[in-house]
Amino acid sequence: MAHQQASAPADQPAAGPSIATLAERAGGRDRQHVPIALDAISRHIIEQLQQDGRRSYAAIGKAVGLSEAAVRQRVQRLIDAGAMQIVAVTDPMSLGFHRQTMIGIRCNGDLQRVADLLTGMDAIDYVVITAGSFDVLVEVVCEDDEQLLAILGQVRSIPSVTTTETFVYLKLRKQTYHWGTR
Repeated sequence: MAHQQASAPADQPAAGPSIATLAERAGGRDRQHVPIALDAISRHIIEQLQQDGRRSYAAIGKAVGLSEAAVRQRVQRLIDAGAMQIVAVTDPMSLGFHRQTMIGIRCNGDLQRVADLLTGMDAIDYVVITAGSFDVLVEVVCEDDEQLLAILGQVRSIPSVTTTETFVYLKLRKQTYHWGTR
């Protein structure tokens, strides 16, 4: 699906949250990638959690040679520093989200502002500023095409957005989070 932005008729209200609301929601979500020094033990802790995010601190401690309390403290420091998150990864299809897409967005103006506005949209799970054919890529997981159309309307209503192209996922073949700490 490709789209060129068109003006909405003046008598129709914009669907979804306002630009001001999106900007407010985006506050605080921008990742400031400040490199942190990881020693071999912290790297090993991360690898242990990538294998099994529910692994106990005691089990991790045995694997890395630390006490349970020391592992707990290190994990909390890594989380606080933004180096990692511990989350449940779900299968969207089994939860009723039957439409997954990547949307390529071209825009003019301030890319940071556009990305911030997109970040404020609850329906968008992933936002990245890119080099290449698109200025920004976003990933959307939604229940159906009607919800996707509503989300596209919100994206297209952002003033700097000039075009969008939607890539519908037909089948997910690989998704992994085991890249380690390299």
